[in-house]
Amino acid sequence: MIIEIIRWIFNLIQYYEYAIVVYILMSWLPGARESGLGRFLGKIVEPYLGMFRFIPPIAMIDFSPIVAIIALNFARSGLLHLVNLFL
Repeated sequence: MIIEIIRWIFNLIQYYEYAIVVYILMSWLPGARESGLGRFLGKIVEPYLGMFRFIPPIAMIDFSPIVAIIALNFARSGLLHLVNLFL
């Protein structure tokens, strides 16, 4: 039972990373973020990405989504270590 919950959490984190990547790619397409999918992803992804917007763009490239994905990977890795510690 607990293994299934943990697996579900890991999958949720992975899907969230995919949502961030799709949202980033949509910024390259004119009007894509104004579509229904773009607005939906914006509501899901922007609150998390907003925490990393303090990072200034370098040469017109916003690195905050990359840092956000790396932070998610660290969180997943930490969760994995906690699970291994207690199971």
